[in-house]
Amino acid sequence: QVQLVESGGGLVQAGDSLRLSCTASGLTFTSHAMGWFRQAPGKDREIVVSISRNGGNTFYANSVRGRFTGSRDNAKNALYLQMNSLKPEDTAVYYCAATRSADLFPSRIYYQSDEYHYWGQGTQVTVSS
Repeated sequence: QVQLVESGGGLVQAGDSLRLSCTASGLTFTSHAMGWFRQAPGKDREIVVSISRNGGNTFYANSVRGRFTGSRDNAKNALYLQMNSLKPEDTAVYYCAATRSADLFPSRIYYQSDEYHYWGQGTQVTVSS
């Protein structure tokens, strides 16, 4: 059974930093591209960062580029999101997600939420002004 468990969310002030972690189990981690998504109240879920299976390619949403850094540690089955210079508009539930298993295209990036098959339960990030 595949499990993705996020941690590291919390309440911070604008300008602060947070580091989210996601630990994956029940899958061959290197066979899955990974992503961080977020969903704010009343808004659609949106991609924050996508990381290819081999970690060689990364895509960032325009709203977070330059402030957030996504990374993965394939030896630890872990995904990370370093969030710096946080803004109130970053307030959302943040989700870790994994694509279906794949053997080809280790550098491929996946942009759409429906391309991700496994999801964590989410962790709340609240940024006060």
